[in-house]
Amino acid sequence: MGSRSQYSNRISFGWQRSTPPANGRGRVSGNEARRALCECYPGVGGTESGDPLAANRVRAGSDPVKLGFVANLARPGGNVTGFANFEHPIGGKWLDLLKDTAPGRSRVAVILDPDNPSQIAYWQAIEAAAPSFRVQLTRTDVRNAAEIERAINAFAQQPNGALLVAPNAVTIFHRDLIIALAARHRLPAIYPYRFFAASGGFISYGVDLPDLYRQAASYVDRILKGAKPGDLPVQLASKFELVVNLKTANALGLTIPEPFLQHADEVIE
Repeated sequence: MGSRSQYSNRISFGWQRSTPPANGRGRVSGNEARRALCECYPGVGGTESGDPLAANRVRAGSDPVKLGFVANLARPGGNVTGFANFEHPIGGKWLDLLKDTAPGRSRVAVILDPDNPSQIAYWQAIEAAAPSFRVQLTRTDVRNAAEIERAINAFAQQPNGALLVAPNAVTIFHRDLIIALAARHRLPAIYPYRFFAASGGFISYGVDLPDLYRQAASYVDRILKGAKPGDLPVQLASKFELVVNLKTANALGLTIPEPFLQHADEVIE
């Protein structure tokens, strides 16, 4: 892919937020970066023409057309292309997984970041699917750890509850807190990425992120060899993974059906 003297490469992380998450890790900046591979949970700003990092970018993000990063998926135009790390209709699948594994739960809190534009699409997908599963939804907007703790504690005051956790910078950074609160209140929770289940979360279902990164690397290689990002179509996620934490299920007093476990990509015991 060329020597360091030929290219100035940088991996940058960012979020579509007015302020960075509590850990202070917003978009990484640098001088005269010529190429950048950006990961977004699920959106990242900074594509303006005045941004010194915006020469050429491959991004992993969610709904790039709606968020204004590209003109369309087939021909994104400009200096940005990438891979969508989620599909919003997956919200209905999360409800399906919840009813298969915790059928007695009739109240579901959906944890969202209200400052992230892409979160509305997740909420709409879940809201549209809810009548089919006969569950009562509670939209739970959170921006920081204090709001997460307050919201989950309040929701847990009533019985038969469960959680759906949308992918965003807030929920990812505070995942240990969310997982701990779910365990404390014995709330089954469905999460968007494997690392939630690996950290003690009940079930995760979402894009296989390592597979997405491997695909993104091929785009970086093509750009470094002269391809224009705007000519490379934005790719939708094609590989998803279902991970079940059986230890957490046992702690919640839930018995996962054997056929469900057989369909899982990974069972953590």
